[in-house]
Amino acid sequence: GLATGSTPVGMYKALARKAAEEGIDFSRVTTFNLDEYRGLSGDHPQSYRYFMEQNLFGPLALPRERTHIPDGMAADPGEEAARYEAAVEASGGVDIQLLGIGGNGHIGFNEPDNHFPVRTHLTPLTESTVRANARFFDSMDEVPREAITMGIGTILKSRRILLLASGEGKAEILWRSFYGPVTPQVPASILQFHPDVWVIADCAAAEVIAEREGLPHH
Repeated sequence: GLATGSTPVGMYKALARKAAEEGIDFSRVTTFNLDEYRGLSGDHPQSYRYFMEQNLFGPLALPRERTHIPDGMAADPGEEAARYEAAVEASGGVDIQLLGIGGNGHIGFNEPDNHFPVRTHLTPLTESTVRANARFFDSMDEVPREAITMGIGTILKSRRILLLASGEGKAEILWRSFYGPVTPQVPASILQFHPDVWVIADCAAAEVIAEREGLPHH
């Protein structure tokens, strides 16, 4: 299970470099991405399909039929979400799910809400998420306002979860996610219920946890 955004880029580059150096064949790997913007085709430079082709699928020479991302141009996004959920289940589920975390605690595009969405679904994006993603577009008006995303339940079915966090902007929400109450207002907090979560954070992102929980830190 794969994520997009700036946080996993270094990991993808390292994986591609290691594959090239050691001749590792990834052609039989099957991937499922968390989400895709509604209204962007796969060849749009800001689509997540395009991002993955540039940063991982291309460098690893993954067969396209083994790389799965929701279709942002589907005429019926609800039907596409159901199809995607079924495809994940039919594959046997996700072995390792890579996650980032939004400044508001979102994982995938599961935004703060009054409930935890279970299955893959179409979701509106919050203004804070739109603003955060605006740096990738020429103007705020071009940023999509909806996305198809795996649900919280879909993510929790993954056998192992790796959550990546970097920068001081993620420090407070990282602490709230793992040391605060489990609440749909902080979607990532649900990960406290998963039996096998690994958090990989740089010093800046881990600073608040280290200070408040008395852990060694720089």
